[in-house]
Amino acid sequence: MIIERAYAHIASHDENAWPWSVPCVRGLMDDGMRFTKPVTFVVGENGSGKSTLVEALAEGFGLDSWGGSHDWRYASPRAKSVLGERIRFDAATRGRRMLSSWSARKGFFLRAETAMDALDREGLAPNSVSHGEGFLAAFRGKFLEPGLYVLDEPEAALSFGSCLELLGHFDQLAKQGAQVICATHSPLLTALPGADIIEVGDHGMRRVAWQDLALVDHWRRYLADPHAYLRHILG
Repeated sequence: MIIERAYAHIASHDENAWPWSVPCVRGLMDDGMRFTKPVTFVVGENGSGKSTLVEALAEGFGLDSWGGSHDWRYASPRAKSVLGERIRFDAATRGRRMLSSWSARKGFFLRAETAMDALDREGLAPNSVSHGEGFLAAFRGKFLEPGLYVLDEPEAALSFGSCLELLGHFDQLAKQGAQVICATHSPLLTALPGADIIEVGDHGMRRVAWQDLALVDHWRRYLADPHAYLRHILG
């Protein structure tokens, strides 16, 4: 574990303005976000704020919001988001040196929209491979040592088999003392044994068991009877 809690305290702000109006962001400000396991999945519908949340966590740790490793930040001209610049952490034992020393900080932020650009920039996007294989190149080449690894919907480019390989990387990272925070829509990824799952939505944030996730219930019912869903969509 690297961090045990993330929080953001702001003296004054407009609660009706974005991002402060997003329920999970309000929860971060009111109670903070606690991490109890080496791997944490953040799940929720589009617009629930999960990507806003994980991007701010990455920025707060010093990772480029465009995606990439901590080392790349020195060459990045992009400013942090209004939330990212206010994120603070309570460190776990392993993370105290990382948070107190810039040179000791290790990590990587992978976001679906900009992943290939970030990988190419760091020499990790080989030619003549698929988008998904490029993603896996990052996992094999950069997800190697204790640090904070933040991912935003990595399953977007991955097949079923590649998602299983990614789970194997997550498991190995956890065993080596790293920490993973991953925003996802994938019932496959969230099934990782021992992972913590935080569901975000109008309620804010809450911990949910895998079998109780709304996305798991929907996928289970859809695969059992696609027509029950499609009849409402296709007329």
